[in-house]
Amino acid sequence: MTILNPSITTAAPATTATPSAGPDAAALTGKRRIAFASFVDENYLPGFLALLRSLALSNPGVCEDFIVLHDGLRPASVAQIRALHPRVTFRPVDAARYDTYAKGDQDNYLVRKAYFILDVFRIRDYDTVITLDTDMVVLGPIGELLTLRRGLAAVPQFFYGDTTRKLNSGLLVIQQEFLTDAFCARIDETGRSGAYELDKHDQGILNAVLDGDFVDLDSTYNYVKRRLSGDLPVPDDVSVLHFTGRHKPWQGGEAGYGQAQERWAEYDLDDAALHSAYLESDGELHRDLLVHFGTPHVRRTRDAVTARKVALARIGAGDYQAAVDVLEAADLPVDDAWVHEVYGHALMSVSRYDEARAQLLLATAAPNRAATAFGRLAQIAWVHGDDTTAAGYARDGLTTDPTHRASRLWHQRTAGHALPAQQTGSPADQLAHVAFYMDRQGNAGDKLLPESVRRAVGGAFTGAPRDTGARDWHSVHAHRLFDEAALARVNARRGLVIGGGGLFIPDTMPNGNSAWQWNVPDELLSRIDVPVAVFAVGFNAFDGQSYRAGRFRESLRLLVEKSAFFGLRNHGSIEKVRAMLPAHLHDKVRFQPCPTTVTRQLTPGWRDPASREDTILLNAAYDRAGLRFGHDYGYFLAQMAASVRELGRLAEVRCVAHSLDDEKLAFDLRREHGVSLPVIPMYDFDNEQILDTYKRTKLVIGMRGHAGMIPFGCGTPVISLISHPKMAYFLRDIERPEWGVSVHDRDLAARLVEQAGALLSDHAATVADVHGRQQELWKVTEANRAELREIFGG
Repeated sequence: MTILNPSITTAAPATTATPSAGPDAAALTGKRRIAFASFVDENYLPGFLALLRSLALSNPGVCEDFIVLHDGLRPASVAQIRALHPRVTFRPVDAARYDTYAKGDQDNYLVRKAYFILDVFRIRDYDTVITLDTDMVVLGPIGELLTLRRGLAAVPQFFYGDTTRKLNSGLLVIQQEFLTDAFCARIDETGRSGAYELDKHDQGILNAVLDGDFVDLDSTYNYVKRRLSGDLPVPDDVSVLHFTGRHKPWQGGEAGYGQAQERWAEYDLDDAALHSAYLESDGELHRDLLVHFGTPHVRRTRDAVTARKVALARIGAGDYQAAVDVLEAADLPVDDAWVHEVYGHALMSVSRYDEARAQLLLATAAPNRAATAFGRLAQIAWVHGDDTTAAGYARDGLTTDPTHRASRLWHQRTAGHALPAQQTGSPADQLAHVAFYMDRQGNAGDKLLPESVRRAVGGAFTGAPRDTGARDWHSVHAHRLFDEAALARVNARRGLVIGGGGLFIPDTMPNGNSAWQWNVPDELLSRIDVPVAVFAVGFNAFDGQSYRAGRFRESLRLLVEKSAFFGLRNHGSIEKVRAMLPAHLHDKVRFQPCPTTVTRQLTPGWRDPASREDTILLNAAYDRAGLRFGHDYGYFLAQMAASVRELGRLAEVRCVAHSLDDEKLAFDLRREHGVSLPVIPMYDFDNEQILDTYKRTKLVIGMRGHAGMIPFGCGTPVISLISHPKMAYFLRDIERPEWGVSVHDRDLAARLVEQAGALLSDHAATVADVHGRQQELWKVTEANRAELREIFGG
């Protein structure tokens, strides 16, 4: 019989995804890594399959990694498990270890395997592990378990008349302080000594080691079958039903527990029935489960509604080609406007623009989808440089829905607000500049970036500082299609600058030409014949976000080959980009700090403030909130409320909003915790106002990258609320990692208040330290500007 070799650790099949924020991203952001775990063998496989089905159907919005501990499984069994969970990994147990346990009964496999779940304590790559016995089914919500952060939690054992304090090991919520070699040593010592009760082998050892010191969970999370003796019904509030005892449901069950057996049988389904049941679930469906179950359902049924849901999940993950593929596999009714709108969105995201237009025009027929469809049609026209057509579609969208934000944005862009005015000037004296030119009420950091880049690069030339406007610069919006006409305009200039900002991200204005923000086909990129400088660009993938196409790698390789200068804004980005390039190109990738971090040196006539306002500015970001906060937003908000109350003793705390969405922090703090903050709408500020606000405050506590880098560049102390690797990268570059606190930190409020107090206690010394760190970045920038002077013939 062929089995899965227990000496081999297996994971999900390899994908074509390129590296995300990196294997150390969770360590950088502090994001909690959560996994479920079970020990599974062939005898208990039917129970485990039912457990997986029940978990999906009762908690359709939950999908964490699932670790299967085993001592050998058949390939067919592995395939069955994989079909039921998209994030399963297989890990062999160290079976020989338990031969040394005093009560192991080495000749009795059933006794020995009772110890194997103890291998869960040897897991080191997760912060929280939730164990589930294979004779359990999940009947209700378990989201509360995912929010636990301390201790080892379990349901106390239930025996009528028993008052001793012991845990039931069927479900454990184990935190990182127990996932250690020291705790494993205590387990081994107890197991070898035999100093435990032989009730259930792993359970006896844990109770001996813990001696009652565990966090109590409500009995509904491990509701043992014997409570239902006499064929009692399962109470409605039970979340996890545990079929303890020798007679398991998949073996026929036990007399006197018929209603419990019926609840287990609800999850004894084939894959097709499971897929249908999951797709009909109420509430939000987890993206990974929706894709995992929905894709085979579409292949089997060609159902358009499911295809649309799966495509939206794929689009949300940045996997646009997969979205196109699943819709192409379905039968799409002509009159289903929502399907056509999503199909058009997917097609335009892979630069199949003509097909996208056709789908979106079909979608405009339905009033409830028309505004979105018109907005996307306006976007396609704008991408192609056709402002007149874009404006028409935007007006159509606003006519359909006057409140439609995207249509209003495209109408504003076509009125000329997104690009600096292109004035007369000698092209031979100008530099072309590819950047993301921010709209009015757009992200304040991105709004400041183009001017900062121009000050940095323009200062490389001798004589008077170059103007940052249209006299010396030709603007190329990164999101517009770089076509033959754009190529001719760039080749007429002195050179091309690309940057700065996090242009290497897949889901901001996606396209199929490059798979990053600049919408440039390889063929046209290769024909640029003026010097190219990539300046202070960042690899901006979030923890858990991937570039899922080889297209990005190819475009990146060509860009590096083409560039005379290729500077990235932090060493973390350098590491990630080099990992995607052939070795001979690694040395071309070098460090160029974001120019916002050296604003004091770049701004003509800069003067440090003689005095500062007695304020602390607080910023939080809400784009891609699931990737930033995971299950911890409620915790983060409570910690922010506690922080604001304490920080208010040091200075007045104000909420600074880089974008409209950032105001959510102030709204949520007041609604949930009764904490009110004044809001500074920085998204409405011009560049001078942004810099003036940041240079006059005493301290900035910010989550956005530029809520740290801009004030730092103004000479203001900062603390980063780390929810993205880039801020950890920045703090590492300036050798001040202590100026960052993870949004997931167990002691977030205490650490934040402590760090703020330390920085404010001798503010002059802190400011001097900021200036010193800034000077190191300025030295790098000056050296790079000297090289740019040679490249562009300054």
